[in-house]
Amino acid sequence: MHPGIIAAETPQKTAYIMADSGQVVTYQELEETSNQGAHLFRSLGLQRGDHIAILLENHPRFFQICWAAQRSGLYYTAISYRLQPQEVEYIVNNCGAKVFITSESCAHAAGALVGKMPVVEKCYMLDTSIDGFASWEAAVAEMPKEPIADEMEGASMLYSSGTTGYPKGIKKPLPAHPYGEPEAINLLQILYGADADSIYLSPAPLYHAAPLGFTMGCLRYGTQVVVMEHFEAELALRYIQDYAITHSQWVPTMFVRMLKLPEDVRLAYDVSSLTCAIHAAAPCPVPIKEQMIDWWGPVIHEYYAGTEGNGFVQLNSEEWLAHKGSVGKALNCELHICDDEGNELPAGEPGAIYMGGGGEFEYYRDPEKTADSRHPQGWTTLGDVGYVDDDGYLFLTDRKHFMIISGGVNIYPQEAENVLIMHDAVIDVAVFGIPNEEFGEEVKAVVQPKNMADAGPELEITLMDYCRAQLSHIKCPRSIDFRDELPRHPTGKLYKRLLKDEYWANARSP
Repeated sequence: MHPGIIAAETPQKTAYIMADSGQVVTYQELEETSNQGAHLFRSLGLQRGDHIAILLENHPRFFQICWAAQRSGLYYTAISYRLQPQEVEYIVNNCGAKVFITSESCAHAAGALVGKMPVVEKCYMLDTSIDGFASWEAAVAEMPKEPIADEMEGASMLYSSGTTGYPKGIKKPLPAHPYGEPEAINLLQILYGADADSIYLSPAPLYHAAPLGFTMGCLRYGTQVVVMEHFEAELALRYIQDYAITHSQWVPTMFVRMLKLPEDVRLAYDVSSLTCAIHAAAPCPVPIKEQMIDWWGPVIHEYYAGTEGNGFVQLNSEEWLAHKGSVGKALNCELHICDDEGNELPAGEPGAIYMGGGGEFEYYRDPEKTADSRHPQGWTTLGDVGYVDDDGYLFLTDRKHFMIISGGVNIYPQEAENVLIMHDAVIDVAVFGIPNEEFGEEVKAVVQPKNMADAGPELEITLMDYCRAQLSHIKCPRSIDFRDELPRHPTGKLYKRLLKDEYWANARSP
C-alpha cells in the first residue's frame, strides 16, 4: 500500500490533520504534492541511495516531503529543530545530504549554515526564503503531479538524540522490494488493531524515529493521523476527545504531566474512544503505569526498541499487570543478557541486553561505534542493561554508562528516579553520579519542582527522606539541586549527559 492507491480509491479521505490549526490534508493532496517533490528531486539529479536532510517543526508539509523521498528511493534525515546550528551542521554534513530543506521557523539556525554545507547542492525553505535558500513551494509548483517513472522505496536515516555523546547516524539497508509492495509486517494492524477507520494522535515531534515511523505507517495503510504541533498535557486530552482518537503513542513524561493535572481538569475530558495507547522511548515507573491503566483502562501497550531497528520487544496491559515493570517479550528477535566478558547470564541476573536475529544497521561513517555495538556472536546492543525473568519478559535496569559505582557498589539511578518522580512536589528528576574523594562517586539528584518557590533545603530534606523510606540509603541522593527545567528531549529522553558533564567539569575546576 501507499498514499497513491488510497488517493485513487478515496481522493478526499483525510490523510492527516494539524491539530492546532485544524488544517486538513487529503490523500489526493498528499499524493500530488509528494509526486511533485519526487520530480523535483529527480530534476536535481538525486537517485536511489542519495540523501536529503530536513530541519522542520511539525509542519503541514513535513509528510509531503518525506513521502517524496520515500517514493524516490532516497534516504531522508529528519533533524531536531531544537539543536544548535553547529549540531545541525554536523548531521547535514555527516549524512552527506545533497538537498537541505527547512522552514521559516528554523531560519535562524538554517541561516547560520550557509556556506558550511559543502556537499549540499540545493537548499530550500518553506513559508519564506532567505539568502542561500530557494522557495520549496515555488520549486514544487512547477513539477508534474503524476508519479515519477522509476518509483522505488526509500527509508529514513535518523540520528540518535545525542543523550550519550555526538549523534550517530543509523543506516539500514534500503528495501529491496518495489515502491508500495506490502511490508513484511504491519505492526499497527497486527499488534494494535489499527485500520482505515482508526484515528491516530501523534503528540511528539515528527523528526524522532517512533513518531515518524508510526505516522508514515498510518499514512501507508489509510489510518488518519492527527498531529499536535507541540505537546501540552490538557491540550492532548482535549484532542483525544474532540478528534475521537482511537490510537496514540506517548512517552512516560507525557503520562506524568497528564496525571499531575488537577483532577477536575484531568477527568473533564472523554477519553473513551481510545482503544490503544502505545508508549516507549524511556522507562515508565510502575506507579505511573498503574495509574494510567486505572484511568484509561487496559488499552496501554509498551514496547522496547531503538532507531537501529535491531529488534522489537512488546507487551499489552494484561501481560504487564502480570509482570509489572517489564517492557515485554521479544517479537522478532532473541534476547541475550551478557556480562562484561560477553558470557550469557541466567534468568534474573542483569547484564548488557543484546538482540539476535533482528534487523541490520550500521552507525554511518563510524565503524568503531558499529563494532562496539556487536557481540562476537553477531548480536547487537543499544547499550541498555536489564534481565529477563523465567517467562522470558525483559526488565530494564538502566543505561550502562549511567551506572554509578560508589564504594565498589553498582547503583542504577533509574531506581531513585522512579521513586522521586512520584512525590507530589516533583515534576521531573535526574539522578546520576558525581565525584566523591572517598567512594569514587556519590548519588546526586537534580529536580524540577512543581513550584520553584518551594525549592530549598526543606524540600531537599523532604525528598531525600522520601527516597530513603523506599530504597536502600546507598541508592538515594546525598544531595539535591533544583532547576526550573531539566534538559529533556521532546521525545521524552533526558539529556542526563549534559547535567553529569556539568557537575564533573565543576568538580575538576580549581
